Amino acid sequence: MSDAVIPPALGLDDLGPESTPVAYEVGGPDNAVAYVTLNRPEYRNAQNSVMTYSLDAAFRKAVDDPAVKAIVLRANGKHFSAGHDIGTPERDFDTHYDNVAALHWDHTDKSGADQRLARETEVYMGMCRRWREIPKPVIAQVHGACIAGGLMLAWICDFIVASDDAFFSDPVARMGIPGVEYFAHAYALGTRRAKEILFTGERFTAAQAADWGMVNHVVPRDELPATVDAIAEKMVAMPLQGLFLSKKAVNICEDQMGLRNSMDSVFGWHHFAHAANAESGGDSLGGMDAKSMKASSANGSGS
Repeated sequence: MSDAVIPPALGLDDLGPESTPVAYEVGGPDNAVAYVTLNRPEYRNAQNSVMTYSLDAAFRKAVDDPAVKAIVLRANGKHFSAGHDIGTPERDFDTHYDNVAALHWDHTDKSGADQRLARETEVYMGMCRRWREIPKPVIAQVHGACIAGGLMLAWICDFIVASDDAFFSDPVARMGIPGVEYFAHAYALGTRRAKEILFTGERFTAAQAADWGMVNHVVPRDELPATVDAIAEKMVAMPLQGLFLSKKAVNICEDQMGLRNSMDSVFGWHHFAHAANAESGGDSLGGMDAKSMKASSANGSGS
């Protein structure tokens, strides 16, 4: 177990507007919109395990609430998410949480490749696949940085609405890794753009993301919440069955086009890269860690 001081994992009854590391509240017409808020602004909403399990609890709470018909995923602070936690004082890689996303053994008493595969099957791939199947519409409200693991959170959502200051990137090829675990790149961006952002590691703007079809709308930063609320209000005016079945239909089409199978294949190559890095004994983070990324995320190149 880790000795780091981390917030406790949140259960369904513990979530509230001021909770850490995820806040939950309802609003909109008849409280039909659930607002799930990433709440580690001091670490640019980097995703440690307690955040992912708290997100899962929040999404479960929204699904179980019959009044909720749409969910908004948003973030406090300057950035949506700087990605996976790769070195904050609250990184809880070795802390046990009861698995909810995948039927797999716990990683905390394992080592090497077995540890990495078990943890990433649960916390990264498993969580994102679980959330993609939420039977209610989910809107990502993105501002500032949306990097690497941040893209994973945005990509599981049905809509992405971004502020004009938002930017995106997946720079993990610098680590010798073929993109983040939830490999939706070719589907979210198209093959040419996917290769461009992976091969260069460069960020792309909200306007570019909209032009490439990854983002639904781009609006001025001060109009972002109102724009998302207006879209959510249109959704909640629809019957829940129609929303669920429409979402299921589009997801089925995407899976028939190969998303799930290709993601499984790339996940294997992802873990080959981890193993190769471990065998070489080099810098598996490619010079990127929480300390170095603090400055770089401020100028838009962080992970």
